[in-house]
Amino acid sequence: VQLVESGGGLVQAGGSLRLSCAASGRSFSGYTVGWFRRAPGKEREFVAASRWGGGSAPYADSVKGRFTISRDNAKNTVNLQINRLKPEDTAVYYCAARQGRLITSETGQPRAYDYWGQGTRVTVSS
Repeated sequence: VQLVESGGGLVQAGGSLRLSCAASGRSFSGYTVGWFRRAPGKEREFVAASRWGGGSAPYADSVKGRFTISRDNAKNTVNLQINRLKPEDTAVYYCAARQGRLITSETGQPRAYDYWGQGTRVTVSS
């Protein structure tokens, strides 16, 4: 499964972006999809996940209330709406996918995912 992220860019603090993750040639039906990010000089961290089979979407504490993950089944994408951007949101954002459902505690673990995109860069200026 090839994943392609899009939607990154340069934005001022307080602004919004909508990131999209598409799976080349297929839908995300049957897959759990997560978003992660890696800020300059930092480790990769979990952002949010859309679990196959439903249930609440887990979010990192640092993004709760500002980020929203959603599926667009018509377009076969998993989107990450990012509002009220902060300079500390500057990072390369990656989507990842794994067939089947993950329990909440697994969704934040990079090793739980089998497929990764190349990332899209988000830069937030202050």
